[in-house]
Amino acid sequence: MERRFADVVIELALGDITRVQADAIVTAANSGLRGGGGVDGAVHRAAGPQLLKACRAIGGCDTGSAVITQAYELEERGVAYVIHAVGPVWRGGSSGEAELLKGAYSKSLELADTHECTSVAFPSISTGVYHFPLEQAAPIAVHEAATFAGQRPKHLKRIIFSLFDEKTLGVFSSALEAER
Repeated sequence: MERRFADVVIELALGDITRVQADAIVTAANSGLRGGGGVDGAVHRAAGPQLLKACRAIGGCDTGSAVITQAYELEERGVAYVIHAVGPVWRGGSSGEAELLKGAYSKSLELADTHECTSVAFPSISTGVYHFPLEQAAPIAVHEAATFAGQRPKHLKRIIFSLFDEKTLGVFSSALEAER
């Protein structure tokens, strides 16, 4: 499924984010940028050990923000950058989780556009081991992407949500259909 917002297409896809054809891929990072399981582990494995070295040199990233590195071994697949977005751990919803999640998406989009990417691929940030409810996270993700698209970015023309399973794809599809 895809929809156009201004000059930008927002696309939903089922599959492995490390296989997506995009200038940049976003990983759901921890604040220490240490790699880990889930999406972040898959991205680190695909990009090779240089990615962890680059992350160690950066030192960390605040929750609700993002940093960018080269893609290293992912460059062989056409990916130029990895954006490390740090989403919030779900603490019941009254600890600013929604604003932090918005920040992780919006900072990632800004970084992609600033680095002249025409395409960027996102996972569903914070909905795995950080337990952010998918039904609340998907509309935030889609809204941030649509809002950014409406601001007519200089370079970005395609925003892809690469989603791990059918359930996540279905929830994101509903959010994309509802977005105005």
